[in-house]
Amino acid sequence: MKKILDMLTEEMQKAFEAAGYEGALGRVTVSNRPDLCEYQCNGAMAGAKQYKKAPIMIANDVAAKLVNSKVFQEVEAVAPGFLNLKITEEFLLEYLQGMESADKFGLDMPANPKKIIVDYGGPNIAKALHVGHLRPAIIGESVKRIARFVGHDVVGDIHMGDWGMPMGLIIQELQERYPNLPYFDEDFQGEYPEEAPFTIAELEEIYPTASGKSKEDPAYKEKAMEATLKLQNGERGHRALWNHIMRVSIADLKRNYSNLNVEFDLWKGESDAHDWIPDMVKDMKEDGYAYISDGALVVDVKEESDTKEIPPCIILKSDGAALYNTTDLATIKMRMVEYQPDKIIYVTDKRQDLYFEQVFRCAKKTKLVKPETELFHIGFGTMNGKDGKPYKTRQGGVPRLENLIGEINEEMLRKIKENSETKGYRVDEEEASKTAQIVGLAAVKYGDLSNQPAKDYVFDVDRFTSFEGDTGPYVLYTIVRIKSILAKYKEQGGDLEKAQLQTAQNASEKAFVMELAKFNGIMEAAYEESAPNKICAYIYDLANQFNRFYHETPILSEENAVKKAGWIALLELTRDILETCIDLLGFSAPERM
Repeated sequence: MKKILDMLTEEMQKAFEAAGYEGALGRVTVSNRPDLCEYQCNGAMAGAKQYKKAPIMIANDVAAKLVNSKVFQEVEAVAPGFLNLKITEEFLLEYLQGMESADKFGLDMPANPKKIIVDYGGPNIAKALHVGHLRPAIIGESVKRIARFVGHDVVGDIHMGDWGMPMGLIIQELQERYPNLPYFDEDFQGEYPEEAPFTIAELEEIYPTASGKSKEDPAYKEKAMEATLKLQNGERGHRALWNHIMRVSIADLKRNYSNLNVEFDLWKGESDAHDWIPDMVKDMKEDGYAYISDGALVVDVKEESDTKEIPPCIILKSDGAALYNTTDLATIKMRMVEYQPDKIIYVTDKRQDLYFEQVFRCAKKTKLVKPETELFHIGFGTMNGKDGKPYKTRQGGVPRLENLIGEINEEMLRKIKENSETKGYRVDEEEASKTAQIVGLAAVKYGDLSNQPAKDYVFDVDRFTSFEGDTGPYVLYTIVRIKSILAKYKEQGGDLEKAQLQTAQNASEKAFVMELAKFNGIMEAAYEESAPNKICAYIYDLANQFNRFYHETPILSEENAVKKAGWIALLELTRDILETCIDLLGFSAPERM
C-alpha cells in the first residue's frame, strides 16, 4: 500500500503533465501552514525558470486540471505560485479502510529483505550494569524492532566484553583469596565443581578490587597479565573459572535486560572472535594491507578526500597483543562467514565515531566485507542530570541501572496512588505496583527515545513521569482512555466487530484521521534514518489529535448508531496503531492507570 504522500504526489504529477509541464514538479508535502491548507505543492515555483513563466501562471494551469479531482477537495493557486491543497474526506476514508484491512496497516514489505545484525548492549562481564548501559540497550532494541517490523531479517547481538585483562584480574583475585581451589592446581585431573565458587554480588565486588590493586601493585598486575595469557591459551583451570564467570554474569544480565524489555538473539562476546584473529592477521599481512609501524602492525585507512587526519588502524601492538580494533575486525570476519549480513549496525557512544570510521574503512579495504555491505554506527549522546553533567547519584557516583529503574518505579507508584486519591477511588496495591513498573518503563524509554540518538539529553525523573506533555505516561494514558471507551461501548451492547469507519464529520476528526494516515511514511523514515524519535513524535502528535477530537466529540452519548460505530472503529484502529508503535519502542500499555 502506497504512502499517502506518494498517492497525493501521483495525483498532482498527473495534473502537471496534463497542463503541459514536467510531472516531477508535482511533489506534495504536508503543509507548513496548517491554518491555510492541509498539504502543499511548490512545483510551480521550481518550474518558473525552466518554462520562462510566472509561477502563479503555472499554478493556475495546474489547479484548473484538478477541478474534478476525487483526491483533492480544494486546490488554490496562491501568489507568488504556491498550490494550497485540501483532500476529500472520501479519499481519506478509502485510505484508512485500506490501512485497517491490510497487514501492518498497509506498510509495503521490501522486495529483497536485508540480513541485518544490530550490535548493541556491550556490557562487560562481572560488572554491574550502570546508567551508561541504558542508552545502547534502549536505542539498539528499538532499532532492531523497527527494522524487523518493516520486513528485514534482523539479529540482535549483545557483544559482551568477556575477554582480555578484566578476566585475568578476576581470576588473579580469586587465586589470592582462594588459593586452594582446584582451578589453580596444575596437577588436578578430575571434574571441576558445577557450582561457581562465588555469587554475582561477590563477583561485582571482586573486579573493582582487583582493578584497584593492579594500578597500585606492578607485581599484582603482572600476575593478572599472566592469568589472562593462560586463559587465552586455553589453560584448563582458567577456562573452567571463566565459564563460571560467564554463567553467573549472563544470568544476572538476562534478568536486568528483561526488566528493560530488551532481548538478544545472540549472547556472543569478544571471546568468540579470538580464534578468528590469527588467520585474519595472516591474510592482512600476505595481501599487503598490514605493515609494521613503530613496532605495531597497522593498516592505513586514510583517503584522499579526508579533510581531517585519520590515523592508521592498529591491528596488533608492538608486543603482539590484540586490541579492541583487532577483536572488532575479527568479529566482522566471523559474522560475514556465519551470517552473511547485508548490513551491520553498531550502537555505542558517539565519542567512538572516529574509532568506528577506522574499523569500517579497514574492514572494507582488507575485504573482510563485500563492497556493498553496509557498516553503520549509531553514535548516541550523553544522558545528563539537571546540572548538564553526566547523570550521577546524589552521592556523586554512577547509578546502578536496577537502582535507577527502581527510583522511577517508586515515583510512578506514588503518582498513580496520588492520582487515584484525587479522583476518589482506592487502588489495589499489587495492581498499582505492576502498573507502576509498566508505566515507569515507558517513562524511561520514551524519555530517551524521544530525543535524536546523537543528542545529549537531561534525564529528568519529574518530567519523564508526568502524565502531561511529551512523555511516555501521557501516551499510555491516551491508550488506556481509548481502551476504556471501547470497553464502555461493549457494555452498552455495542459490537466492536461490526463497527465500520465513516467519513470524517468535522475538522478535528479530519485532522485526527490525517495523522493516522501518516503511519507508513513515519515507519519508513524511522527505519531508513535509524530514528526511533520519529515514532515518538508521531505517537505524541497522534495522541494530541485524538484527545482534541475526544474533548469535542460526545462519542458514547451519540444517538446516531452508525455515526457512533464509525467513531468506535476509528478508535480501534488508533489503539492498534499506538500499541504497535510503543511495542517498536520497547514498552507496552496497561489496561488501567
